[in-house]
Amino acid sequence: MKAILIVISAFLVLSCNASEVHALKVSSPNNILKVSFNLSENGQPFYRVVKDDKVIIDASYLGFELKNKPALDKNFIIKKSNNVAFNETWQMPWGEQLDVVNNYNELKIELEETSELNRKLNIVFKVYDDGIGFRYEFPEQENWDEVLITEERTQFNLTEDYKTFWTPGDWDIYEHLYSTTKLSEIDALKYLNQPVAQTYIANNAVNTPVTMVGNDGIHLSFHEAALINYSGMTLKVDTKNLSLESHLVGSKNTNYKVKRNLPFNTPWRTIQITDNATDLIESNLIVNLNEPNKIGDVSWFKPMKYTGVWWEMHLGKSSWDMASGKHGATTENVRKYIDFSAKNNIKGVLVEGWNTGWASEEDGFDFVTPYSDYDLKEVLTYGKEKGVNLIMHHETYGDVERYIKQQDTAYALMQNLGIHSVKTGYVGNLKPNGEYHHGQFMVNHYNNTVEKAAKYQIAINAHEPIKPTGLRRTYPNTISREGLRGQEFSIWGLKGGNPPEHLPIVAFTRMLAGPIDYTPGIFNIKFDEFKKENQVNTTLAQQLALYVVIYSPIQMAADLIEHYEANLEPLKFIKDVGVDWSETKVLNGEVGDYVTIARKERLTDDWFLGSITDENARTFEISLDFLDDNQDYIATVYKDGKHAHWDTNPLDIKIETITVNSRSKLTLELAEGGGTAISIIKKD
Repeated sequence: MKAILIVISAFLVLSCNASEVHALKVSSPNNILKVSFNLSENGQPFYRVVKDDKVIIDASYLGFELKNKPALDKNFIIKKSNNVAFNETWQMPWGEQLDVVNNYNELKIELEETSELNRKLNIVFKVYDDGIGFRYEFPEQENWDEVLITEERTQFNLTEDYKTFWTPGDWDIYEHLYSTTKLSEIDALKYLNQPVAQTYIANNAVNTPVTMVGNDGIHLSFHEAALINYSGMTLKVDTKNLSLESHLVGSKNTNYKVKRNLPFNTPWRTIQITDNATDLIESNLIVNLNEPNKIGDVSWFKPMKYTGVWWEMHLGKSSWDMASGKHGATTENVRKYIDFSAKNNIKGVLVEGWNTGWASEEDGFDFVTPYSDYDLKEVLTYGKEKGVNLIMHHETYGDVERYIKQQDTAYALMQNLGIHSVKTGYVGNLKPNGEYHHGQFMVNHYNNTVEKAAKYQIAINAHEPIKPTGLRRTYPNTISREGLRGQEFSIWGLKGGNPPEHLPIVAFTRMLAGPIDYTPGIFNIKFDEFKKENQVNTTLAQQLALYVVIYSPIQMAADLIEHYEANLEPLKFIKDVGVDWSETKVLNGEVGDYVTIARKERLTDDWFLGSITDENARTFEISLDFLDDNQDYIATVYKDGKHAHWDTNPLDIKIETITVNSRSKLTLELAEGGGTAISIIKKD
């Protein structure tokens, strides 16, 4: 399963004069990307990144501001440096592909202050063919055992006014719409006081991943990997000098942002660097920078499609609490979802509003006590008889302290009942008061929840989460999460819901970080029965294509049962489509415009293809040369009808069946806000 090649060369650099130090360099395996590291005359560390002789990141300085101690940013000498070449292939237990190549060259620099404090700091660069990651290491040392970081000063000085796809650097949510501007035109503060739950924007900063496109077609995406026991990083924007600088999420309860005992490592700061948009999606830089699986076998988690008592609540058909008189999580209602799921190759049912505590007059959430009209054990038994698993739901409404106290009891109940996955939620302001969703306290809570859940064989799908940073490699029970403006915003109608360009941006920004629980599959686009003023801003064909384009090992068939039963032909694609893949091919794409992705299902070796566009209609030809040679396939094509349009005629869909092989070429015609979904099944 693994092939590992490690070549190590080390050399020692000792200097009493920083000006004598020559630049240290490391290149990508293909020698196209190059990173150089040096110290300024006053001993301040900086780096540069070059691609094909073009400077991508110019001299950018590194360091920290500390509480009650001098800044850790200058008066350094280089004591030692190591170069390492590394190449392995590891396997995802579930994911977009089976085999993952992890091939990089590493440069580690050990620094020491010349001042009387004599503090030590290491900086490690890993350079891949499609980008770089670097982090700080605080080694064990005398007379220094605790670090209180007030700010991290990591710069990314750019050499071009890039076209940038960004959301504001909000300390509480990632649910803002994307803006598309020049780097010099970013104004995150315009998002202040937007109607999107709790929100706090401290500076003109952006959240990550933030993706950029250059005049020559180069693509950059900035993010972080392995975010553990640290504060989430936003990037403060200097619009005049075209520079980004790390700006950590803070807390009202402390006058520092990170508290750590030595030794420790920071998260990786990452820059994906590719010649085109499609290679951004195919990159494995983020997951590769995380440590290997620490929890062992996770075969108890099965990637699946699921339905659930959820969308009907947002529509207003039912509610989460009993006091409303239209409670959705009843035994009778959930049995209906189980029956529908069993009939349509859907293995899970999510039930929100099952537990006491939803109404304001109730004494907070109890994560083991069902409402009186919901018989948890009866529903569970019925589901098992039908081959359908229950997905638990734990909403906290931000009361983290209460949830922490109940986690062991709640997870033990799930383990006893044989329930292996839970959707968690953190809507609203947090308890303890003064904490933000993306600060160190909550980063630790989200990660501790995943580790604790693993002990009970439970997988976590987190909503209102910290951003994904590739930890699904280390803890593969962290299966999916929200962390973006989801499909439910279409129901709420804020600013008209999610515009047609939203998902063609998401595929090249948020999706680079990890799986997304976006809840696709809405067939009743217009909501006329419930909310005439709102709608989903896609065609029906695009809703099908999202099962392939927007990756998650769990995919919801989010609409109401009656809307599916009235549209059995397009429902067949949801019934057939896979959720766990052995290969992924990104066939075309431009950030914010369109993307086409084909994925090969692990269990069957069948292929599924999804293509989506923004508000513009598009026609392009794709090759099916990724199919097996000398093998015919039956392709069922679900495409926009002749008169389809995301607003005026979203339900116009045409379905046709053709025989294809690896020599076939198909012309895809996507309507405005439309898409195409294709199942490509091996012919006997």
